[in-house]
Amino acid sequence: MKIHYFSGEPWEEAFVRERLPNDQIEFHNDSLAKYPDLTDPEAEILCTFIESPIGEAELDRFPALRLIATRSTGFDHIDLAATTKRGIAVANVPSYGENTVAEFAFALLLALSRRVIDADEQVRKTGAFVQNNLRGFDLAGKTLGVVGCGHIGVHSIRIGNGFGMKVLGFDHHTDDARAKALNFSYASLEDLFATSDVITLHVPYNVQTHHLINRENIATFKKGSYLINTSRGAVVETEAIIAAIKDGTLAGAALDVLEEEGELSEEVALLTAPHPKEAELKIALENHYLIDHPRVIVTPHIAFNTTEAVERILNTSIENIKSFAAGTPTNIVSSK
Repeated sequence: MKIHYFSGEPWEEAFVRERLPNDQIEFHNDSLAKYPDLTDPEAEILCTFIESPIGEAELDRFPALRLIATRSTGFDHIDLAATTKRGIAVANVPSYGENTVAEFAFALLLALSRRVIDADEQVRKTGAFVQNNLRGFDLAGKTLGVVGCGHIGVHSIRIGNGFGMKVLGFDHHTDDARAKALNFSYASLEDLFATSDVITLHVPYNVQTHHLINRENIATFKKGSYLINTSRGAVVETEAIIAAIKDGTLAGAALDVLEEEGELSEEVALLTAPHPKEAELKIALENHYLIDHPRVIVTPHIAFNTTEAVERILNTSIENIKSFAAGTPTNIVSSK
């Protein structure tokens, strides 16, 4: 089949060609949007990403198109009504980084609990090889509160059990069989906040989760607890974290995402294009109280970013193409 592949990193071409050796593939460094004059009456598949809106005008340029394989979970950049009308299938990547994000949440937690960054900076900057000011705390025996018990949350629950933590979970949809199998207990958000030594967030960002943690309810956290956020920045009100750090409600926090980032629907977009608010974000971060706080760790939205996770995205997209060609399409999305 003839395929146009957009927005890939340089190494992806060899990766994809090796796995689709019998297809005619044209690789393009940039998004489809950067090639407004590109047409191909023979192309049957577009493999693209979220920065390439595809509507009627784009579809007109590829009249033989049969499949759009988007290398993303989201697909709101594609006009599904238009593709359905033309009989064009759309396949996505439903998941790729559940364990990846959960592992990073615990990397952040361990960095806080064992003062890893402080220790490294001390040795690098001063050469002082002393331990008396670097005492940490055990995870074993502590209570872990997992907010959002979906795919990522479940991995966090398993990891917490592995450390010997007592695990509480909050989710709008409870599953008693899952809780029993994974050795955790469901709790109300209020009880989870009040009793957890560590709270880790694994919820999507939407109207319901905007400022899920805010100035009012952060005061109900257990005194001296820790907050880990690898979900979305705006799930937590920035001023709430600052106030809780200042008054000791939070003993520390680790944030892979910040409210100042704005809304990002797909993490992997960060790999293929500059941050849409890069200039504004840089200024905000330079003036950000949390950046310089000794009990706060801030990382640049990298929880998803491992070799394995990115390869899972590609492998799923490739399998979507193969299965479609074989007449057994997978991961097909449709208009509602």
